[in-house]
Amino acid sequence: MAIRAVFFDLGGVIVRTEYQSPRQRLAEKFGMDYEELEKIVFGFGTNVSAARATTGQITEEEHWHNVMRMLKQPVQEYERVRDEFFGGDIIDREILDFLRSLKPSYKVGLISNAWSGLRKYIIREKFDDAFHHMTISAEVGVAKPDPKIYHMALEQLQVKANEAVFVDDFMVNVKACETVGMTGIHFKDPESAINQVKALL
Repeated sequence: MAIRAVFFDLGGVIVRTEYQSPRQRLAEKFGMDYEELEKIVFGFGTNVSAARATTGQITEEEHWHNVMRMLKQPVQEYERVRDEFFGGDIIDREILDFLRSLKPSYKVGLISNAWSGLRKYIIREKFDDAFHHMTISAEVGVAKPDPKIYHMALEQLQVKANEAVFVDDFMVNVKACETVGMTGIHFKDPESAINQVKALL
């Protein structure tokens, strides 16, 4: 069946940490290594606060308050720490322009495991227009690789699973979308991801 919808992940795909130095400096300031700091902020399945923020059980602000407590830092300084933590992130405008170019002919969606502040961030950075619909885990209460989030995203764009392609940087999420019936693309770099999507279309 022909592809009618293209879904992209956000973190690690459209928004990527291209420069490690701001996060590295922050880790050193707290007397820990880069990986330890990332574990405190993102959790990687072990941090209850991060997992709860990802499924919308607590707000992004509440999660950062918890992070500050884990770092033994004053809670009111969380914005400074957050901004420094994400200081090396870039928004890939080339991918966004590609998605905008698809919009007249295809349905374009976002499926992102993210905290409650993501939609505001996307609107502030002026790229909400790249998508017909954004499925954000904190808003829908379920996160990848749970099949439910893919079904929700498909429903929002009114397409069947075999009419959709999804691009994500985590293989577990790519495999999960494929079990639902979507075509998965494992993101390694922007150029090859865009070319793989084009080949399918």
